[in-house]
Amino acid sequence: MTTEIVATNQTILVVGGGISGMTAAIEAAECGKQVILLEKNPSIGGRVAQLYKYFPKLCFPTCGMEINTRRIKMNRNVRVVTMAEVTKVTGKKGDYSVEINISPRYVNENCTACGDCSNAVSGEFANEHNYGLNKRKGAYLPFAMAYPQRYVLDPAMIGTDDAAKAKEACKYNAIDLEMQAQTLQLKVGAIIWATGWQPYDANKIRPYAYDRNPNVITSVELERMMDPFGPTGGKILRPSDGKEAKDIAFIQCAGSRDHNYLKHCSRICCMASLKQTTYLRERYGNEGKATVYYIDIRAIDRFEDFYLKVRKDDNINFIKSKVANITLDKETGNPVLNGVNTEGYHRYSNPHELVVLAVGMQPSVDFANLSIDISVNEHGFIEADEESGMFAAGCAADALDVNRAVQSATASTLRAIQVINQLSAAEA
Repeated sequence: MTTEIVATNQTILVVGGGISGMTAAIEAAECGKQVILLEKNPSIGGRVAQLYKYFPKLCFPTCGMEINTRRIKMNRNVRVVTMAEVTKVTGKKGDYSVEINISPRYVNENCTACGDCSNAVSGEFANEHNYGLNKRKGAYLPFAMAYPQRYVLDPAMIGTDDAAKAKEACKYNAIDLEMQAQTLQLKVGAIIWATGWQPYDANKIRPYAYDRNPNVITSVELERMMDPFGPTGGKILRPSDGKEAKDIAFIQCAGSRDHNYLKHCSRICCMASLKQTTYLRERYGNEGKATVYYIDIRAIDRFEDFYLKVRKDDNINFIKSKVANITLDKETGNPVLNGVNTEGYHRYSNPHELVVLAVGMQPSVDFANLSIDISVNEHGFIEADEESGMFAAGCAADALDVNRAVQSATASTLRAIQVINQLSAAEA
């Protein structure tokens, strides 16, 4: 099966199908522009689809995601292409040539998402949507609200008995084990890079023992734990023994604002942890206790009220300190946080049932090593270039929360539309 895409210099290419990319595609399409939305994963939604709640209102992302997905599905100006990555860009503003690689899904558009293929196979793999906290089948739907609502076969299955079983189980002839990778060449007038962010690798923060103590997890992993459809069914479980953790430490700036790791401040980590302290209270009531180890709490403007509300909770303690290291109490399995409280300079060695590292945000794509003429700053985020027809949206431009990422995407879309309009005027 060959993917066919028609594009011209009147087309806007949006690279990345997270909240910023979806926003950019919708805004441009609803202004009458032709849009191609590329996503490297099997479905759009990005990291917002992995969140349990937003801050500060503590509402669920599923509502907004459903609305945006419906707007994309209903708009004929948007073409969504998943499992696609840009490998090369040449040309100039208003006239770009783009090379795209599309990985095989091994499932075609006949798929009805009935799940028979998944039921037929036995092989399991780390579940990317849940940050590897559990397993998924080799034939799988990435998550319940995934769009396209089509299953995908893990490439490691191809050539195995499981692949044959999946094909045999499908009543709709949707399994195509002969599907091959494709390379596409497109012409577009403007490009919006909405490639998003990735959490900093906690394994690199050696003093915090993330790779050595299973009861040290990251903030993104806790988000998935809290989801009722996540790896633990909404329970906060210690990976070491499966027991529910009711005494949790949150370490701020884990690897951030540090010349050894990430130099920049991601700005959302404080609010993310404050939000997550409410998860503990939501789940366990007065039995839930949280301790936040922080350098500064960055909760400005409209977020300050939320911070003050959390601060008033007697079950949530704040310790102003950069934790020096984490050791292990072998008898209990508890991580022990060691450091100095800078308010009074008292040394501490505090055990907790679970530790959550507020890891920083870094760009998902290393543009410096791609054959694309685009400027990035010292942190890897794309810098604005007034002479270019390529624009950064959301966390491709900076570390942003969801609200500011959407605003950034809208602004970048307006600039891309201006490029297309100016081109149309010149050709008229």
